Amino acid sequence: MVVIILISFALLGSSFITLTYRYTLQEKQEVMARNAEVISEYTSSIQQRGGSLLSTVYQDYVSSFARISDADVLICDAQGHIQLYSSGAIRESLLDMNGYTDAMIPELVRRTIAETGEFSALSNLGGIFAERRYVAGRPVYVTDILNQRHETNLVFVAADSSSLMELWQAVTSIFFFTAVVVLCIAFISSSVTTLHQTRPLKEIADAARKFGHGEFDARVVGYEKRQDEVGELAEAFNTMADSLAQSEAKRSEFIANISHELKTPMTTIAGFADGILDNTIPPEQEREYLKTISAETRRLSRLVRKMLDLSRLQSSENVTAQERFDVVEVMLRVLVSLETKINARHLDVDTSLPEESVTVWGDTDAITQVCYNLLDNAIKFAAGGTAIGIKVAAKGSKAFVSVRNTGETIAPEELPLVFDRFHKTDRSRSVDRDGVGLGLYIVKTILGSHKENITVTSEDGVTEFTFTLTLA
Repeated sequence: MVVIILISFALLGSSFITLTYRYTLQEKQEVMARNAEVISEYTSSIQQRGGSLLSTVYQDYVSSFARISDADVLICDAQGHIQLYSSGAIRESLLDMNGYTDAMIPELVRRTIAETGEFSALSNLGGIFAERRYVAGRPVYVTDILNQRHETNLVFVAADSSSLMELWQAVTSIFFFTAVVVLCIAFISSSVTTLHQTRPLKEIADAARKFGHGEFDARVVGYEKRQDEVGELAEAFNTMADSLAQSEAKRSEFIANISHELKTPMTTIAGFADGILDNTIPPEQEREYLKTISAETRRLSRLVRKMLDLSRLQSSENVTAQERFDVVEVMLRVLVSLETKINARHLDVDTSLPEESVTVWGDTDAITQVCYNLLDNAIKFAAGGTAIGIKVAAKGSKAFVSVRNTGETIAPEELPLVFDRFHKTDRSRSVDRDGVGLGLYIVKTILGSHKENITVTSEDGVTEFTFTLTLA
């Protein structure tokens, strides 16, 4: 910022000073040119009438003009010899005791007037003046009886440049003083603003480092009321920290849950196997215990298979294949595959399916797994002798698929958690020992990959899951 401000002021200052200097110089030169033109015309008229340039009238006119215009006047002949000059116009070293001079106008200046009819420059006329001045020169012409013009004299008007330089220096000084003041104000305000911006950033960085070292309670406080980008950044950081803290809590819970799920069957298998090997279990009971070992082994197998399915669903390489299929046909096919379980629980099936097909977009195998998990879950937790309900309806651009059962009511505080990994409404896990608590989580993951939603309600013992699919 300092560099940008300095460069900006340097460019602005150089442009301002250059333009001011050129404008002032041009204005001064135009004034000198007009004065030289006036004296040239007056001198021409005097000579045209036969008057002498050494007359008192002409000399008084030149002296008065010089005083009024605050300039010096030189009258020269055509060869450049100075014939008349206003008081103080010539450097004293060029004058003799009587005030006469042999100084001549430089040939280059005379040639310029002869070729262009004028001369205008910042010059000392070859050393005639002690310092450089703004000089304007004009020729004097006289017309003879044959109506031919002859150059008789040269007129030069010179103005002292010291006043202009003083003005220019004053303007420059004011500009530089103003620039220094503005730069100081800019530096102070920039420092304050930078400190105001960097302090919270450093605090956020410190909080991020603490968070990275495992201090998940680290938060950025004190910027809740700031209505700027820093306030938004602090809010975003705290939101991210809350999310990561929840993820860490879920990870810890996940590890604890999977450890529990693995430990229970493995302890059972190891205990019964050791009992058979050391003859603690009577031979006549070995078969029953071997059945338990087999059941627990299959339970472990189901858990591993579910974990593999879950890993595949959560893999970044998993891409949902979009194809058209009839969701009613898929639901009926799953229902037939679960007929044995339905009959074993003595359940009825209440269906509300449209006669025409309901074609939707999605991955057929994945949606089949969703339907299977929901129906299997409904059968598992339905009270014996009740009915499970299946409903498919098309509304707008969506198909709504519902699975309903009658059993125990899920508490309202438990409803948001039923789709979590390893969540079971029975904390003792004595109910549903065949489940692993991943079925509904897999359902939620599959539908999430399809950009679809699933909801659950549970009132008066009736629990209903409803998910959506996009109509084809």
